[in-house]
Order: sequence, then C-alpha cells, then structure tokens
Amino acid sequence: HVQLVESGEGSVQVGGSLRLSCVASGDTIGRYCMGWFRQAPGKEREGVAAIDSDGSTSYADSVKGRFTISRDNARNTLYLQMNSLKTEDTAVYYCATGVWGQGTQVTVS
Repeated sequence: HVQLVESGEGSVQVGGSLRLSCVASGDTIGRYCMGWFRQAPGKEREGVAAIDSDGSTSYADSVKGRFTISRDNARNTLYLQMNSLKTEDTAVYYCATGVWGQGTQVTVS
C-alpha cells in the first residue's frame, strides 16, 4: 500500500512562504484524490486543500488565494505552496490519501 513522507518543515515570519512536499511510495498517486490537512495545538485536524486525479482542486476558505496544491505524477509527489503566511497557519501539516504521512511542522511568527 502507499506510504507518504512529508518534508518542508520550517519557521517563517508572517508574510513569508514555504513549500511542503509529500513523496509517495508503494503506489502511484496519479489516480488518487490527495489532500493536505493540518492540526494546530489544542485544535482538531482540518482539511486545507485537495486535488483530484483530474487535477481539480479545492481549498479551505482560510487559505484560498494564499495556498496552492499541486502534484507531479512523474515524481509521485504532492506539493503545497504556502504564501502570505499568518500566525494562525502554525500547525503540523499532513498529506493523506486514505493513509497519513507523519506530518511536518510549520511555524509562523
């Protein structure tokens, strides 16, 4: 079955940018809907963005216009480009497609 490993952890200032990556192994991701989720301290995990097999995307209202989800099927990798970061974006970010990655920390201050 597919396994997911996120990377791109970082600490940035308000207004900065980060790009998260999620490399899949064990299966090809091109045929799956995939998503990014996040969990802030003391809060429930929430959906951030999703991309379907046909490339269509959807975003949480809180990140629309600032975050972009994309995929490179040849590299079996999912991305999340995060711009204009806010303190409320601080969280552990996870990629998922039926299974979860281990998460990567994003801190905005």
